[in-house]
Amino acid sequence: MAVRTILLSDFTDPRFRTAFQTYFHELGISVRDWDGLFQEMNEEGNNLAYLLLDEDRTLGFLQFQMTSFSNWFFQEPFGFIREFWVASACRRQGYGRTLLRLAEAYFLEHGAYRAVLTADDAAAFYLANGYQNASGVKAKNHMDVFVKSFQEHCAGGQHDADGQSI
Repeated sequence: MAVRTILLSDFTDPRFRTAFQTYFHELGISVRDWDGLFQEMNEEGNNLAYLLLDEDRTLGFLQFQMTSFSNWFFQEPFGFIREFWVASACRRQGYGRTLLRLAEAYFLEHGAYRAVLTADDAAAFYLANGYQNASGVKAKNHMDVFVKSFQEHCAGGQHDADGQSI
């Protein structure tokens, strides 16, 4: 198997479309207008995805975007993981971790020192990959919110006596 990843910004790409439709089918979500959905993803402008490919067969994807949380006084760039899927036959082989690390590297390169996502399953996967359940944060989709800080990569990041980021 010659597995490779590509960064994608055109969500009308048939490799992404097929994988995304499979993902929604697994979740039991039906969509009336697939073309409209993929066009809307393109029009948002800041959506990206890493595709995990074996030849032209998509083994998984991670759709993400840079976002900013702000109020009248503070602003912080965040990486937001929107959708994440690995084909059932390819799970537990490290592909999900690979996609996650690619997105996290992208976030760091673009000035975000935290990533956020929601999940109704796979909590153990996110916890094992350094995410923490942000129990005080409420998501509009009512799913659990997970956050990961990349403080160890920040210039001048502080650590406690045990070497843990603070």
